[in-house]
Amino acid sequence: MEYRTLGGTGTIVSTLCLGTMTFGNESSEEVSHTQLDRFVEAGGNFVDTANVYSQGLSEEVIGRWLAARSGVRDQVVIATKGRFPMGDDPNSAGLTRLNLSRALDASLRRLGVETIDLYQAHAWDPLTPIEETLAFFDHAVRAGKIRYVGVSNFLGWQLQKAALIAQFRGLAPIVTLQPQYNLLVREIEFELVDVCRNENIGILPWSPLGGGWLTGKYQRDSRPTGASRLGEDPGRGMEAYGPRNSDTRTWHILDAVRSVAAERGASMSQVALAWLADRPAVTSVILGARTLEQLDDNLGAAGLHLSDKETALLTEASTPVVGEYPYGPLGVAQRDRRI
Repeated sequence: MEYRTLGGTGTIVSTLCLGTMTFGNESSEEVSHTQLDRFVEAGGNFVDTANVYSQGLSEEVIGRWLAARSGVRDQVVIATKGRFPMGDDPNSAGLTRLNLSRALDASLRRLGVETIDLYQAHAWDPLTPIEETLAFFDHAVRAGKIRYVGVSNFLGWQLQKAALIAQFRGLAPIVTLQPQYNLLVREIEFELVDVCRNENIGILPWSPLGGGWLTGKYQRDSRPTGASRLGEDPGRGMEAYGPRNSDTRTWHILDAVRSVAAERGASMSQVALAWLADRPAVTSVILGARTLEQLDDNLGAAGLHLSDKETALLTEASTPVVGEYPYGPLGVAQRDRRI
């Protein structure tokens, strides 16, 4: 396992992070604890959850694991999130001071900890002034309830606005962004990556395997069979099946990943994870395993670095389709001052 700093902080985290969305739902508590044990044994020290994962059960499962293993709390960096509703109360959602104060206290109780290492806004809230949210985060840091502040699913302008407000008001800075990012979904490179590099914000990609597409389990014009992280429904995870199945770019990417994997003697998942872990501004890649076998395969990406040729092959094959401007050739030429 390799390690990096958590964004612009000095806290060290593993380049692979154990995501726990499956805990308490697709993964039983026994399987979840086994995954946590295996992850730590492999050198992992970064665990990510959210209050809405299995409606709090994921945090409870992690809390019982921490309580049953002496000393492990000091070895693991715990991240969770707040934003989405946990009940019918209209005030149980959003990035308001009211909701976040309740959500944070509830997460602390479920996890059984005094402090959460990284507390993240799960998504932008269009109803709440971001100043209110950032002030709450700053207060929570000063109160010792959280150590660092992160956000998830923000757009470029939202992240830049939040980062600048925190900076100029002397509030606790945003140190991480958790976006969807993988070989199939690279749109964060249009704006967000540059914001993160400029503001020293670490990227924590979720869905690094594109909902299973980058594992190679999908075949052209056929639906997958068997259980998955999303259950037994044969249509699970297929919201994008139609567009991705008919998109030649999808199969061009999968062919490239399969080619590199064959030459490396690695799985397609490991190659896709290795490419992502070495992208600019990426701090740690969030794994989403349902079974121990899937986790073991993912952990095989630890320390795997692709050659310049392999990286270029995958990067070229997965280049997002854009128009001329502002993200296409004309925009790039202008930004690079070639015209």
